Amino acid sequence: MTNERPYSSIIVDGVEQAPSRAMLYPTGFKREDFNKPQIGIASTWSMVTPCNMHINELADAAAAGADEAGAKSVLFNTITVSDGISMGTPGMRYSLVSREVIADSIETVVGAQGFDGFVTIGGCDKNMPACGIAMARMDRPSVFVYGGTILPGAERRDIVSVFEAVGGHAAGRVSDIELTEIETTAIPGPGSCGGMYTANTMASAMEALGLSLPGSSAQNAISQDKKQDSYNAGAAVRNLIKLGLKPSDMLSREAFENAITITIALEGSTNAVLHLIAIAHAANIPLSLDDFSRVGKRVPVLADMRPAGQYAMSELIAIGGILPLMKMLLQEGLLHGDCMTVTGKTLADNLAVVEDYPAEQKIIRPLSNPIKKDSHLVILRGNLAPEGAVAKITGHEGLTFTGTARCFQGEEAAMAAIMAGQIVAGDVVIVRYEGPKGGPGMREMLSPTSAINGRGLSQEVALLTDGRFSGGSRGFVIGHVTPEAHLGGPIALVQDGDKITVDAENAEIILHVDDAELAVRRAAWTAPAPYATRGTLAKYAKLVSSASEGAVTDKYLEV
Repeated sequence: MTNERPYSSIIVDGVEQAPSRAMLYPTGFKREDFNKPQIGIASTWSMVTPCNMHINELADAAAAGADEAGAKSVLFNTITVSDGISMGTPGMRYSLVSREVIADSIETVVGAQGFDGFVTIGGCDKNMPACGIAMARMDRPSVFVYGGTILPGAERRDIVSVFEAVGGHAAGRVSDIELTEIETTAIPGPGSCGGMYTANTMASAMEALGLSLPGSSAQNAISQDKKQDSYNAGAAVRNLIKLGLKPSDMLSREAFENAITITIALEGSTNAVLHLIAIAHAANIPLSLDDFSRVGKRVPVLADMRPAGQYAMSELIAIGGILPLMKMLLQEGLLHGDCMTVTGKTLADNLAVVEDYPAEQKIIRPLSNPIKKDSHLVILRGNLAPEGAVAKITGHEGLTFTGTARCFQGEEAAMAAIMAGQIVAGDVVIVRYEGPKGGPGMREMLSPTSAINGRGLSQEVALLTDGRFSGGSRGFVIGHVTPEAHLGGPIALVQDGDKITVDAENAEIILHVDDAELAVRRAAWTAPAPYATRGTLAKYAKLVSSASEGAVTDKYLEV
């Protein structure tokens, strides 16, 4: 029999803790509740984004599930920020920073209040991996709940439709009236962005890690299924407390290989590389860029999902979500079925009851006819990225690109040139000083990539950055270039007119400038002044690790 109250008993038991109990009575505690395990419900609800505007209802459902299972639930909130709203602005610098703030805040509340277990509920790109980081750090019985995907807008539009319409408007192909019509109909209600962008990618990866209940990643935000999933999560944490199971029982190296496999099969976001490495760091599991290359050699891309493909997450949900895909991958030996999950059962046990996809569906390809025979997430190295870069090569763009560098210090300068029609076929747009330290915050380049696509140049222009990309980006895009420009990485030394080759087949990224010339340029280079010298961004820039190490803020704290 496990001790079901190892943390809350310290907070509320005994004569000495009478003041603690006194503080809790007005919050809704009854005397008998102090004898129950306490389950925190970490809600990322806010009205700053449609991704999270409904999560208060899911948090209430999770609390009810915990209470009815014999625990005492305690709701608390943390922040979220919107990538889609801040994209292309200085505010986007806070996006990746918010991942650390959210993880820190969940850890802080769970640790201070002595919760015996907790539910985390995330609905937008950074609060989801933040939940995983907090779960790994605290290592208490816990379950992640995905807030769910949004439904498509009019004519199957989504947020990327709006970004690309901006480029089309600049090219004269979209009128003022058409742009207004697109922007007012693309987002019909609550939920995360509807393609296999970062939110749906990370929800799927979290489920593959074993941290959420089966099916949690593939549910519409506004649905009875999602409310039931939230309720079940509260009860599941109570069960995990009884069983004595914690995230460390789920987060093995094999579980991370499962998450990488699902990300590849679904043609998921490059951000999964950054976030999975960060969660693994929190769990003390070694994970590197090389693991993505190793797994990627044997896992094909099977899902015809946006942004490169045709279908939205809601359409995948309609045919069964990701569980039949996981079952198929397991049967082919591409998943580790013996990994423990938050059901208290193994992944193989969970998948044993899953039905196959309908025979007529076209969203998930069979293994015999993949979209791409190996991973679309290609880890590149070479004299331009000696510590690695992450490319999203789906095959639609081709596998190699050689072009002429057009260099910009920061996203705004690049975006202005694209909108003005100054970027032409054969250009390699270099957007630098956008890395974790130099940005700071590693802004996403959805605005420039969408503008390039909107101008009809998606197969004729490459974009390379030490920043990162939205899951909605498509085209010949290479991000996470390390070392970053702010640290004097080779990307800082590129000049207009230099030739650059990206070779996905050989996993190389080459700057066609000899070492002697690069040494001359390095001797003349100086780092620009930091963007911020006080406050959140300055603290982040001081602490953050390389993108190749997950851009975490506690890696180098050891004395």
